[in-house]
Amino acid sequence: MSDLIIRVETVRDYSMIRLVNEAAFGGADEAALVESLRTERAVLLSVVAELDRKIVGHILFSRISIETPTGVIAAVALAPMAVLPRYQRRGIGGRMIQYGLDTLRSLGERIVIVVGHPEYYPRFGFSAAQAGSLESPFPPDTFMTLELSPGALDRVRGRVRYPHAFGL
Repeated sequence: MSDLIIRVETVRDYSMIRLVNEAAFGGADEAALVESLRTERAVLLSVVAELDRKIVGHILFSRISIETPTGVIAAVALAPMAVLPRYQRRGIGGRMIQYGLDTLRSLGERIVIVVGHPEYYPRFGFSAAQAGSLESPFPPDTFMTLELSPGALDRVRGRVRYPHAFGL
């Protein structure tokens, strides 16, 4: 898909981002999450995939934290990621993930956390085993971390805190 454009969202994209999330997830929950995270000012990076001047995918990265006995460590949540159903399984999600991770790395972010399919996210370096020292409300096989900076999770133990928008 050489004509696929991956870029940072603009305000003009909001209505199409909502439609992409609703179509991909079969309901409005993830679309509402995106809007709530914007309202809460927790969004670090929001990226769209555009094909033939139409938005076909969206991924959001928001600020979360890890509360440890010695203090709070900044981290990033990857959620949600959506691709219109008829464009799925074409590598669009992977291109958005890679763009987002590269951008976050360039911004100095060190840790990204995702809750997702254990068969999909490890290809980008996410690891459930590496997340083992973190407390979260999610099943251990779907709760994964990625170090954007080597050693960022060394000796880190604590509870992951999400923005209020996640309802946790």
